[in-house]
Amino acid sequence: MSYNIMKIMKDPNTGKQTHVLLTDGLSQIWGIKNLKEATKTAQMLTENSDSGHVYEVRGEPCKIKK
Repeated sequence: MSYNIMKIMKDPNTGKQTHVLLTDGLSQIWGIKNLKEATKTAQMLTENSDSGHVYEVRGEPCKIKK
């Protein structure tokens, strides 16, 4: 299973949330194999966000088993 990091942005005027999946350099959704690494990365991104964005880890939902 692979994990993704989702960026959660909140509009300060309306309070509406927007969710964005992080991508790699090729504009493909960034998949991380190790949950511990994904969690550590999301925590680091949240702590270093100047805009107050929150980053969360989620399981990759579109994995098709052959």
